[in-house]
Amino acid sequence: MMLQNIIKIIISSGIIVLVSEIAKRNTFIGGLIASIPLISVLSMIWLYLDTNDIEKVKALSNGILWMVLPSMALFITFPILINYGINFYLSLIISIIITISCYGLTIFTLTYFGVKL
Repeated sequence: MMLQNIIKIIISSGIIVLVSEIAKRNTFIGGLIASIPLISVLSMIWLYLDTNDIEKVKALSNGILWMVLPSMALFITFPILINYGINFYLSLIISIIITISCYGLTIFTLTYFGVKL
């Protein structure tokens, strides 16, 4: 079990390092690789390998689907704030706060309309 967790950490963190190194050379290719839902796919694989429960994997996939839209708030607000001359860290913090708010609004709305998460 411990070896499996170490392998998960190495693969998952390796992807992050790979994306950041590629982005140093070519931001478009780095963005392309980062936009591929690698973390989601790996999470579904790890969950299935750990539980062999396809229903849990299906529920995770469904949860990811609903949370994609509010996550876009970060990628919309961050460059706008940077373009207005707000420094990197403050832009990032504001974008994260807006994104968290969008997650909360999405969860509230889905719950209100009876969508089971």
